[in-house]
Amino acid sequence: MRRAVVETERTGGIWALRDGRRLLSFSCNDYLNLSQHPAVKQAAIAAVERYGAGAGASRLVTGNHPLLTGLEARLARYKGTDAACVFGSGYLANAGIIPALTGKPDLILIDELAHACIIAGGQLAGATVKMFRHNDLAHLEELLIRHRGNHRRALVATDAVFSMDGDLAPLDALAALAKTHDAWLLADDAHGIGVLPQERNRAVELQMGTLSKAIGSYGGYLCASRSVIDLIENRARSFVYSTGLPPASAAASIAALDLIESDPAYAALPLAKARLFTRLLGLPDAASPIVPVIIGDAQGALAASRLLEREGFLVVAIRPPTVAPGTARLRIAFTALHPDAEIERLAAMIRAWLVR
Repeated sequence: MRRAVVETERTGGIWALRDGRRLLSFSCNDYLNLSQHPAVKQAAIAAVERYGAGAGASRLVTGNHPLLTGLEARLARYKGTDAACVFGSGYLANAGIIPALTGKPDLILIDELAHACIIAGGQLAGATVKMFRHNDLAHLEELLIRHRGNHRRALVATDAVFSMDGDLAPLDALAALAKTHDAWLLADDAHGIGVLPQERNRAVELQMGTLSKAIGSYGGYLCASRSVIDLIENRARSFVYSTGLPPASAAASIAALDLIESDPAYAALPLAKARLFTRLLGLPDAASPIVPVIIGDAQGALAASRLLEREGFLVVAIRPPTVAPGTARLRIAFTALHPDAEIERLAAMIRAWLVR
């Protein structure tokens, strides 16, 4: 069954209008609902009024917009690094970072469940790419021992939070292993920034992520040393040859980061909501705001999604090739504003489906 884009309007943070019906969405990555926060929206509006809707050209052509300078300083401080570089999206970030740091003489080792943009970056680099089994440190070490000596440089790349399973990479252990074998570690924290206490990890040399999920805006970033950022600004093609991020997106991101740092209890809510759900279903505690419910076959996952939609929930089915054959699933994303009573109702419906 082919995929299709379905017209859907987001309203009020957790609600979606689809085919004339108001649905409670558990399929959105706006984990803190900040895309709808009055302060974030006002910051974006003020930026448009002052600076206009677009950036006009590449930052190396038009100059570095003061909002982007401020956002990069804000991100570097938040992540505990010397500097940062903002890209047009998370996909553009990895598609530019990885080829800027590696080339044909080099080795890239990627977790087999890493996001598609990491894999694309490896392909664009033209380096030797090896996939290691998901979160399997022994397999990664085996590959490093076997192949590292044959290459000029090496890069280990992984998601920090895996987008389809919601589990976490063992970043401290990965960083130690990479250091032992003279390799860089790149961790894509798209689904961790803002909502997980362990997201700031100084052992990770290349801290990459997006502004489009918990931050509630748009864009991608790399936080790293000043020398690395200088190199990226000169060699990452998706930075050099792309129009800069619109002022509204930068201003919204700065406002969102201010809110996250000012209210850590609120930032902790998505994980707490996810853990309420996993407890209700007797599953292991959620590690992130993402909880997969494995159905198995694609048609079964689609049927479960349709049933939930009839009951007022938007829970999208994820199926191959996005996930492996036989692991089609409901991917459930929890946000700070999801009512506990509705989480309980959702859990009861899914439990009934699984034991039918």
